[in-house]
Amino acid sequence: MEPYKLGEMELRFADLIWEREPVSSGKLVKLCETELSWKKSTTYTMLKRLCSRGIFENQRGTVAALITREDFLAMQGEQFLTETFDGSLPRFLAAFTRRNKLSEKEILEIQRLIDEYKEG
Repeated sequence: MEPYKLGEMELRFADLIWEREPVSSGKLVKLCETELSWKKSTTYTMLKRLCSRGIFENQRGTVAALITREDFLAMQGEQFLTETFDGSLPRFLAAFTRRNKLSEKEILEIQRLIDEYKEG
């Protein structure tokens, strides 16, 4: 499995950690029981899976993120662009705008990002 692709339940689990980190593994088990109706073994299996992918770590019963949610989403977006549009942001924007009209606010935000990139 690719490190920056998460299934629906993996992402829900990851969000629980990101929202509360650092969190004890015992508290995480209780939280997953309440929020996701998971058993202890399911929580630890999922935690081990996401730790092995380098997203979280479990040190002495304390779970913390190795990657912030924002960085994870950015890497996920980069992976999507690479796989789907050969890494080309212009090709993605062209495909996106064929079916979706950008608002004036969105256009200004994109222009601001481009201007910032040019300056720095």
